[in-house]
Amino acid sequence: MADRIADRIRAKGLVGELAAEFAGTFILLLFGLGVVAQVVAGGLGNHDSIAWAWGFGVILGVYVAGKISGAHLNPAVTIALAAFGGFSWRKVLPYSLAQTAGAFVAALVVRWNYSEVLNKLDPHHGVSSQGIFSTLPGNGALPVHMWGGFRDQVIGTAILLFCILAVTDLRNSAPTANLAPVVVGFIVVAIGMAWGTDAGYAINPARDFGPRLASFFTGFGHAFRDQYGDLYFWVPIVAPIIGALLGAWLYKVLVGKFLPADDETPPGSLETAVPEHQTA
Repeated sequence: MADRIADRIRAKGLVGELAAEFAGTFILLLFGLGVVAQVVAGGLGNHDSIAWAWGFGVILGVYVAGKISGAHLNPAVTIALAAFGGFSWRKVLPYSLAQTAGAFVAALVVRWNYSEVLNKLDPHHGVSSQGIFSTLPGNGALPVHMWGGFRDQVIGTAILLFCILAVTDLRNSAPTANLAPVVVGFIVVAIGMAWGTDAGYAINPARDFGPRLASFFTGFGHAFRDQYGDLYFWVPIVAPIIGALLGAWLYKVLVGKFLPADDETPPGSLETAVPEHQTA
């Protein structure tokens, strides 16, 4: 009986975590996809507004989900934390599905709300508007192909995870718990401003595949291919996972193993406690 009660409590806990991951990713994508639609289809804003809105989306998504699930909001983050941060492997697939579902539903909302201006911009739903929902090599216009996009996504996601671990490591000079989401959001802004050319800085399998699937179901028949006709959808899934594992490993090797244990923190240091799972 006690075991069954414990199983029910754990099941309810997981349901709450999945709901939080869904909600947090939903909020993230509402701002991220919404700003791209506004810039591309509405002509309001520019690349900087895209980078900032994605960062704000991360901040708000983490505040929504952080207390309940840790606010991974990204399957690559979830996998890296399972490999190097002690996160349970049994939760990896459910978290990833919840994140992707949140991104999918957010994309449907953006697709519906911007339907008039999207139809005016691109009535045939071609590459020019597909990039609003999912990424393309060279953003659909520059001379970058599949493997250039793959390389870019490995590097960009490695940077993301390296920096996330740095700012959430209790033993490092981490921000306070209330500011950690803001700093993580700034990391995404910086990546967008510096690494957005070759592949649109998806750095998140859920962010790309969920909206790609939503666009496919709403008129974008070529959604799984790039502008060259190559099957591209797998690149923003596989490359970010590789990059996340690489970035997390590099942090552990280059920084983590040289930090003092929790009980060896030097007196008077500026370190503050940040939950290790509070990432984006």
